[in-house]
Amino acid sequence: MRLQGLEVTTPGDREIGMSREFAAPPHLVFEANTRPELLSRWLGVFGGWKMVECEVDLRVGGAYRYAWSGPNGERMAMAGVFREVEAPTRLVATEKFDDSWYEGAAETTTEFVARGDRTLLTMTTRYASKAIRDEVMKSPMSEGVGKSFDTLEALLDEPRA
Repeated sequence: MRLQGLEVTTPGDREIGMSREFAAPPHLVFEANTRPELLSRWLGVFGGWKMVECEVDLRVGGAYRYAWSGPNGERMAMAGVFREVEAPTRLVATEKFDDSWYEGAAETTTEFVARGDRTLLTMTTRYASKAIRDEVMKSPMSEGVGKSFDTLEALLDEPRA
């Protein structure tokens, strides 16, 4: 399935894969995915939602936490721990929402592959079971990731100092 340049696949029984190419080199796309001052400008910030908390301890064993507030006072938050950090090519981290609608944590592997002066970003998230993966696939998750990636693309297009 393709949505807004985002390709969504199910590479395994418990996995969802999402990929999109960006017009920026891997080190810039990696920074936008790991530096709080950049993450807070694109991740989940659409439709009146804004990131109100963004903490990143970018090291193996380091934690991250993101929280958003919605246009009607809603709140959503998630956190995890980095299992692998190989700048600027790979991140592996756990993820769990504070008020998760599915059981267990997930693990996401994000890879940043150079394609000339562009980057193919691929995220593969592994869930605790196939049933959970299937429920997540029915959610509006891919639409949200697509919109976030559109905002990331605009951020990466900004002139750099």
